[in-house]
Amino acid sequence: MKKIAVLTSGGDAPGMNACIRAVIRACVHYNLEVYGIHRGYQGLIENEIHPMTASSVANIIQMGGTILKTARSKEFMTPEGRKKAHENLKALGIEGLVCIGGNGTYTGAMIFEKEFGLPSIGCPGTIDNDLWGTDATIGYDTAINTAMDAIDKIRDTADAHNRIFFIEVMGRHSGHIALHAGIAGGAEGIFIPERGNEFADIVKLYEAKARKKEFSIFVVAEGEEEGHAYDIAKKFQGIYPDSDCKVTVLGHVQRGGRPTANDRILASRLGAHAVKALIEGEKNQAVGVVDGKIKFTSFQEAIEHKKDIQDNLWTLNTIITR
Repeated sequence: MKKIAVLTSGGDAPGMNACIRAVIRACVHYNLEVYGIHRGYQGLIENEIHPMTASSVANIIQMGGTILKTARSKEFMTPEGRKKAHENLKALGIEGLVCIGGNGTYTGAMIFEKEFGLPSIGCPGTIDNDLWGTDATIGYDTAINTAMDAIDKIRDTADAHNRIFFIEVMGRHSGHIALHAGIAGGAEGIFIPERGNEFADIVKLYEAKARKKEFSIFVVAEGEEEGHAYDIAKKFQGIYPDSDCKVTVLGHVQRGGRPTANDRILASRLGAHAVKALIEGEKNQAVGVVDGKIKFTSFQEAIEHKKDIQDNLWTLNTIITR
């Protein structure tokens, strides 16, 4: 293998730049030519493919976002779009891809490899931490810390005004951010899509604490089956009309900011091992870290399996909020 290309696709995540940097530097180390693809699969179709060197990734490890930009490509979902993308890669002699992203990114890489035989290795880049085959995804640790910092700040004003705050964090299908940030932020209750009956439990808890504590913090994952934070707050206000309920939706602030040390190191390990895997003939695999060790999981398995929250952390949450 002589030439490798790297792209970022789907939602951005802090640490993607550290992963890009590791891919480029690893290619230089192994004497490979390396190309960066701008705007993910859409850039692949539109031939936004440029050679990169070690200096191309200088001073980016601390930056959030992605210097390669990202996009969601409907055109790549069509056979015609993928054929055009392959022709662009073939013209440059590119023999392997490193794809940084989530489920959609893995799906695109898997289909592309089946149709054209181009080896691909995936690096898990998503703040949701919902990808099978790795204990943590790139950006997840930073997102937790961003959410926790916001919860700490909101706690100050909740205390000052004796208010009840419902704080919504990202996680359409995953409660990992809500659970970890909620525990770290000392929330009185956490709403996540993986578990049910949270509202009834929280009402019981609030009844027991109503005269003992003057403010409360509840953390809600955006994919919670009870509804969004505004829905839950309205329902709560209906039961306790005298309570002073407020809602804060953290939104895309969780995707930005300087990546934590954990995310930078994780991203660097994954990027370097992705390049090594391509050199060694691996394909159609996602690289992850499980129990501190590098692990490869097929795209098919990574896509099909759902990573549940840790039962011991949910149990801990029920214990320390009582």
